[in-house]
This record gives sequence, structure tokens and C-alpha cells, in this order.
Amino acid sequence: MSARTIIEESAPAIHLVTKAYSHFLIVGFALVPAYLISYLFFFQDATLNYESHPFHEVAIAAATLEGLFITYVTWRCYQSSGEPLLRWLTLGFLGFVLIYALHGAFTRLAHDHIWLFLLYGPASRLVMSILLLVGLLSFDRKADSVEIRRKPRGWLGWIAAFILVDLLVAVVANSHIAGHVAVRLSMEGGALFFSALNVAALIIRRIRSPLMLIFGISVTAFALSSVAFILGRPWNHMWWLAHAIFAGGFFLLSYGVVQAFHTTRSFATIYSQEELMARLKAAMASTEGALQELQRTNQKLEHLAATDPLTGAANRRTFFERIEAEIARANREGEPFSLLALDLDHFKQINDYYGHQVGDKVLQEVVQQCCDAIRPYDGVARVGGEEFMVLLPKAALAFAYSIGERIRSAIESAVFESAVGRKVGVTLTVSIGVSQFGRDGKTIDAILRAADDRLYRAKAGGRNRVVAM
Repeated sequence: MSARTIIEESAPAIHLVTKAYSHFLIVGFALVPAYLISYLFFFQDATLNYESHPFHEVAIAAATLEGLFITYVTWRCYQSSGEPLLRWLTLGFLGFVLIYALHGAFTRLAHDHIWLFLLYGPASRLVMSILLLVGLLSFDRKADSVEIRRKPRGWLGWIAAFILVDLLVAVVANSHIAGHVAVRLSMEGGALFFSALNVAALIIRRIRSPLMLIFGISVTAFALSSVAFILGRPWNHMWWLAHAIFAGGFFLLSYGVVQAFHTTRSFATIYSQEELMARLKAAMASTEGALQELQRTNQKLEHLAATDPLTGAANRRTFFERIEAEIARANREGEPFSLLALDLDHFKQINDYYGHQVGDKVLQEVVQQCCDAIRPYDGVARVGGEEFMVLLPKAALAFAYSIGERIRSAIESAVFESAVGRKVGVTLTVSIGVSQFGRDGKTIDAILRAADDRLYRAKAGGRNRVVAM
């Protein structure tokens, strides 16, 4: 058994093991805050405090500014994609910022009015966790219309609702029930409950896109921060750890938003590496196919630009370009070449009697007769209605004359048919003039003029003949 066969047979097992390992790493990373919480709860003195009002104010101010920034980035993503999840994510960030900012603003009241200071934290996390859950339940729904995205009334209504929450928290903080532990625990417990529901919904719905994985780890951090807040007391180490855990989840979720902003502007349709590679492969195949089709089209266009559309012979411009190239070669190598100027005799009679459709078919057959009579590297061009030219590289005048006779004889003896298979009852003949480069001049005008003069002499001499002198 070859090494390659062994690897192929073991691949399914390796795939399962590595997949399980990756899931283990993700779960392990998501639960890191739980290890820290456990350590502080079981091995640290809960009475140890670090009370620093300036540090807390600076931290909350930084979190507020960062929250406003990421709210704006999320809103921009929503305006681009219209994804409902991003709408609720924007509202979640915005609600958190507008409520949480007061938690920092009232830091100086921590001793005189502890509940006005404390309650805004759990209230902001509760509102955010609820809005994130609503957004998660809207995952994969159709995009909002442009009109809905741009309506300012809806956003202003939500801002008013968040300000109302601020006022309600202030009312509760100043009421006689504020001192009950159940008030803060109900808010923090609610944040924990809805964050846990977010994680459960992700698992149940089997949503596995890369950014939604970030979403899941972030809301897990939010849930664990609520656990730490419930276990902690103001200013002790568990309380500070709760802040750090929530900030970590918030920063991770904002990283996901920034990734969406720089890719698809969608939180649901950013792709995994495997999906990206598959899409890249498909795009490359599509591009390659398009390039091949473009190449074929360009070749067709080049052919159409270089040929007479009726007969398939070279057109006047292309033929003259080839003559110029042949002049350069003849000057370089010192070998002659010749031209044949052809004009069909009395061709107008065919058009008048049989019609232009039959005349077109006769012209096509004439080109075929010419191609059969010349060498493979010679060239035939249609330069007028029934006027043709033949380029004979490396051919002196005598040889060119013999080629002209061969063409004249072939056309004279040809039997032409109409489009319906009926024979054309007119004998078609051709008059031909021959010229040679060098002998009749060394410019394109000179050899063309010589060929035309001899063609006219052939016409004047009775037609159906070749004139080379």
C-alpha cells in the first residue's frame, strides 16, 4: 500500500479529529473569562478593593467613544446591505452607549448616591442583550428596503426610547426600592438570561459563519461579565474583572463589524476560507471563460475587419497592408512578387437577369475558383463590386501570367447555379491584368497602376484574356 493511499484512507479520521479540536479551541477560548471568574471567586479576598474614580471615568469615556464609533460603522454596513441583523446590532450598540455613558457620568456620586451610579451599568447591558437577541432572530431575513433604511423617524424614536430608559433608571435609583439587591440582580440577571439565549439560539440554529462565530464568543463574554457583576461588589477585583470581560466581548464584536465593513458590508454573508476559495475558484473559472469568449469574439472581429463579408476574401485595406509587407520583404530579400487585377466581364447582366442574390452566389464561387487556382500562401482580395486582386509572393511576371491563365480558364469553364439550384445560363469570363514588383515599379501605386492599365487593355482587347506586357 502506497503512502498516498494510507493518507487518503486516514483523511476522514483526521478531518473529524481536527474539526473536534477546532471546536474545543473555540469553546475553550470563549470560556477563558469563566476561569478568571472562578480564580477570583475561590482564591482571592473579596474585600480587596481598587477604588479609582478618575480611572473609571476615563475607561467609561473611552468605551463610550469607541461605542459611538462602532455604532456608526455598523449603521454604515446596514445602510449598504439592509441586513436586519445589522439594524438591531446598530440599535444594540447605540442603546448601550446612551445608557452606559451615565454610569461613568455619575462615578463621583458612587459614595453619596450609589444606586444612581450602579444601575446604569446593568440597564445598558440588559437593553443591549435584548436587542442583540432580536437581531439574531432576524438572521437571514430579506434585506430592508432603501426607504426603510433611510427613514430618520425610526432611529429618532429609538433614541427617545433609550433616553426614556435613562429617566426610568433615574426614577428607580431615587426610589425606596433602589436599595433592594433584587433590583440590580434582576437587571444583571436579565442581561445574563438574554445573553445566554443568544448563545443558545446560535447553537440551535447552527449558524456557523465566521462573523457569527465572533458574535457567539462576544455574547458569551457578555453573559460571563454579568455573572462576574452578580458575584462582585463595587470596586472589588471581581467588579473590575467584569468590566474587562464585557469590554473584551465588546471589542471582539466591534472587530467583527469592522471586518464586515471591509468585506461584504453584511454580518451574515462574509465567507469562510473554504467558501472564499470555492468562490474564488468559480470566479476564476468564470473569468477564464469570459476571457476565452472575449478572445474568440476579438478573433471574429479581427476576421470581420480583415475580410469581405460576402465572399470571405480579404478586403481592400487588409490586402493593401499585405502588399506593403510584401514590398518590405522583397526589398529585404531581393525577390520579386506579382499582382493580378481581375474584373468579371458583363457581370451586370447576371444581376439584372437573375437578381442580386444569384449575383452574390456567383461572386462567392469566383473567389473559390481563384483560391483553387493559386498557391496556399497567395492571397485573394475583393477590392470592388466585381473587382478582385491576387497577390503572388515570390512570383515573377511569367509565372504570374500562368496563374492568371489558370484562373481565367477555371472561371470560363465553371458552371454557376442560382440559390435554388438552377443553372445560371450565362457564361462568365474574367479579364486580368498582371504586374511585377521591380519590373513595373517599386511602390504600391506603381504596381497597382500597371496592373490596372493591363486590365483595361484586356477589356479593350475583347475581354476574357490575361495581359502581362
